[in-house]
Amino acid sequence: MAVRLPRPHSDDVRIAVGGLLGGLLLWGLGLFPRPPGDDGLVLWSPEWAALVPLTVTAACELLRRTLPRTGMLIGVLMLTLDTVTRGNVITVVLFTDLVYAAVLYGTPASARRIPWISGLLTVLGAVVPLAVWQKPEAILIGVAVGVVALAPATTGWLVRNHRDAAETARLRAEQTALLAEMDRAQAVGAERARMARELHDMVANHLSAIAIHSTAALTLDDPKTSRDALTVIRENSVEGLSEMRRLIGILRDSSGDLEPVAAPTLDGLDALVEGARTNGLDVTLDAGHGTLPTPVELAAYRIVQESLTNALKHASPGRVTVALAQQDGSLTVRVTSPFGDRGGPRAPGSGAGLVGMQERTALLDGTFEAGPEDSPDGKIWAVRATLPVMTN
Repeated sequence: MAVRLPRPHSDDVRIAVGGLLGGLLLWGLGLFPRPPGDDGLVLWSPEWAALVPLTVTAACELLRRTLPRTGMLIGVLMLTLDTVTRGNVITVVLFTDLVYAAVLYGTPASARRIPWISGLLTVLGAVVPLAVWQKPEAILIGVAVGVVALAPATTGWLVRNHRDAAETARLRAEQTALLAEMDRAQAVGAERARMARELHDMVANHLSAIAIHSTAALTLDDPKTSRDALTVIRENSVEGLSEMRRLIGILRDSSGDLEPVAAPTLDGLDALVEGARTNGLDVTLDAGHGTLPTPVELAAYRIVQESLTNALKHASPGRVTVALAQQDGSLTVRVTSPFGDRGGPRAPGSGAGLVGMQERTALLDGTFEAGPEDSPDGKIWAVRATLPVMTN
């Protein structure tokens, strides 16, 4: 089975053709590095003999990227052959490029070994002839080896290191950009989830009250009941619109004259409970806590708010209790309401409220439970959240 050589790079083809044409031009002009009979060093004296290493070395340029080490080894043989002919300067120039390419495009092992081997040959080329001939001119052999082998090998090693460093920097930049995009996507997702929780907690309570009281006004043929229901509907509409405007203020760019929106705190529980009573719930509040971090206060307030909204929508008639207790480095929030079939009008639920409470608790590394329980007064629905109190 025939082995198909890789296709050479277009630049390598240009180098090979250009080198061959340049060598032929020097050969045609009769410009040879070594005249005939030059101290007996020229063993193959016909002028055409110099074309053999020139042609083969130029052909090796086609392998400088695909098979760089093979091209260099063949180039070593052709350079040796060139030294026993009239010679050609272009052959030497092409060989230096083969050494450079072997370091630049070869394997990492070749890139490490070729500079060391060429350096060793440079030293030997200077020391051995000097020791044998005892003439200072003998050092020039080492200089020639350094120019032909060590210099291109060192250049290739420097260029390769620079290229590898640039590639590493590029990959690192791509990874950094990818991580930044992932962080941005996560931040956007987290912000969207936060805004969804805020929107639900701020508006759902008022809309639930509006839905329940409007249903009561439509189903009960009693002017006083309808008037009371419309009063509650108007109050919740105004408050819901105010909450919505505050939420829009958060979303807008605050470069204008918008005032910063203050996060609700547990100091507003009394007003929250009073609003629930206005909407028809029988609520008792027992809040025993000290100074708390802002995130804990916001989470506790929203959990109580959503629990009262759920009680308004789903709870049976009866007592709703809200209890907050701080002990052992944590704040416990517990809201209970009667559990059972609701006889009057009710608002539909999506389950997003429980998810939001659970997410708020998880963000503070707390625990959250919600479900039906048995009590001396019958079956109740209990919401319990334990929020760690982080101290600075």
